[in-house]
Amino acid sequence: MSALSPVSTRLAMWRADCVLAVLPLLVSSAALAQGTLPIDTIRLPPGFTISVLARVPNARAMTLGSEGTLFVGSGSAGEVHAVTLPAAGKGEAVVRRIASGLRDPAGVTFHNGALYVSAINRILRFDDIERRLADPPAPVVVTDRLPSETHHGRKFIRFGPDGKLYSNIGVPCNICEPDSSHGVIVRMNADASGLEVYARGLRNSVGFDWHPQAKELWFTDNGRDQLGDDTPPDELNHAPRAGMNFGYPYCHGGTIADPQYGSSHACREFTAPAQNLGPHVAALGMRFYTGTTFPAAYRNQIFIAEHGSWNRSKKIGYRVTLVKLEGSRAVSYETFAEGWLRGESAWGRPADVLVAPDGSLLVSDDTAGAIYRIAYTG
Repeated sequence: MSALSPVSTRLAMWRADCVLAVLPLLVSSAALAQGTLPIDTIRLPPGFTISVLARVPNARAMTLGSEGTLFVGSGSAGEVHAVTLPAAGKGEAVVRRIASGLRDPAGVTFHNGALYVSAINRILRFDDIERRLADPPAPVVVTDRLPSETHHGRKFIRFGPDGKLYSNIGVPCNICEPDSSHGVIVRMNADASGLEVYARGLRNSVGFDWHPQAKELWFTDNGRDQLGDDTPPDELNHAPRAGMNFGYPYCHGGTIADPQYGSSHACREFTAPAQNLGPHVAALGMRFYTGTTFPAAYRNQIFIAEHGSWNRSKKIGYRVTLVKLEGSRAVSYETFAEGWLRGESAWGRPADVLVAPDGSLLVSDDTAGAIYRIAYTG
């Protein structure tokens, strides 16, 4: 894969294929609401409650600023929002639109006072953003040289414990032998220099996080389609070091040889998933629980937003799941929150999860246009 070259000029942001309009909009979460969401249908373990924190259109990935602002990306809406959280969980969240007119700005991450936003082939940076929510700055284009395909083209981005900026690059297909620049997780410096592949053999990873103690990368990966309702599984993978290969397109779920490409390489050549997830659940955002308000059994365990199947004969997913670990070994996979799917009709689709400063778990929903707050009340 060729190295990314930083783009320093702000004029590059006015490319004809993706014009950015910085149009701040201040509204209360109540004013954004378009009807009451049926959150009373959400089932949780005993002692947990769920509420609507804010209405954010097409809400996808989330990140927190250093002053506690919640930033939320989107998909087709093309917008980025900033949510000022209520103090001590009381009162209303305040939602501001800080950017619009972007191509699928699904990924957001915060670093050294700046908000980084992915937009297919571009990564943008909004400097000193928390001091300028009412008057957002024009963004700096960090790079415009990521792959530009829109099929699996949304980029999930985060800064790792090593200070590097990580991004997924999905394959532009359901099943194919990708070139070396696709089906990978890459990392780079904050200015987009020094790009390298960290992990490969992935179909489309749209969520990752680092173990709070071991500082090792874990990530979700979406399995291929058109092999039936129950195969292959989505995956939760563990990459404690760079250079690991997780098998796509040759092997799925650690043991399933692909009918088209599997004869080229055996499954034993690749790293197996840490945990196989449900088939076609569309596992997206994931986070380790680092708060202190949930019971101790949840500390350093993994929450996953399952967006839900799109072409399975009976829908599956549309929930938040929990993977429990013992050391670096996954030992269980269970449903934590469900109820967005009622029969074969889904009124919401979880897209990302994030631990809030107060220890609650935030869940974004790009279909209902909402951020939920899951709290433990005992």
